[in-house]
Amino acid sequence: MGHKILLVEDDDATAGYVARGLGEEGFVVDRAANGRDGLFHATDGSYDCIVLDRMLPGMDGMAVLSALRAAGVATPVIILSALGSPEDRVKGLVGGADDYLVKPFAFAELLARIRLLVRRGAATPAAQTMLRCDDLEMDLLARRVVRSGRTLTLQPREFRLLEYLLRHAEQVVTRTMLLEGVWDYHFDPGTNVIDVHLSRLRKKVDEGFARPLLHTVRGVGYRLGVDG
Repeated sequence: MGHKILLVEDDDATAGYVARGLGEEGFVVDRAANGRDGLFHATDGSYDCIVLDRMLPGMDGMAVLSALRAAGVATPVIILSALGSPEDRVKGLVGGADDYLVKPFAFAELLARIRLLVRRGAATPAAQTMLRCDDLEMDLLARRVVRSGRTLTLQPREFRLLEYLLRHAEQVVTRTMLLEGVWDYHFDPGTNVIDVHLSRLRKKVDEGFARPLLHTVRGVGYRLGVDG
């Protein structure tokens, strides 16, 4: 049985071209031509990856994405968009997307990115189910993060970022390590996507608590740990 892909795209020619190509590669593709139908399909959580156009009738792609993430659907999402500025890419990635592909795109690139996300989603979780640093705890099975008894609400990407930092607790983690370990980018896309995510994560993890755990190591990267 092939991996299931949901394609939410209102342009019939683009949707037909992508669906045909993915079908030839052994994927099972469901199509939706507007945001509301896309959201309805996506919320059943049975897809391995969602390819989501940003400009959609009825409901904008970013609104579909935030509704999905708010509903706790963690299916990987690739946004397709004609908007290619660094600000647009950061907005998409911070909004909960796993990848952002600018139109016009090569089908081979979309295919490679879908395969990467599907493979990562199918990766077996490590035997370790609890990660800790001081009074911060992450339950990998329940996907829950607690600090000093208070539950923290994290986006899927923030969860992955914190998981990576917890697995490297008390170590300095460079931007390159984060790009490769959390975003699967083997290049720096030249955006401040890491800084944006880390400042959001820092607010959730550190604000209102006695001591900070998330530290910036100037010129090098970041470190999760207790100072002193």
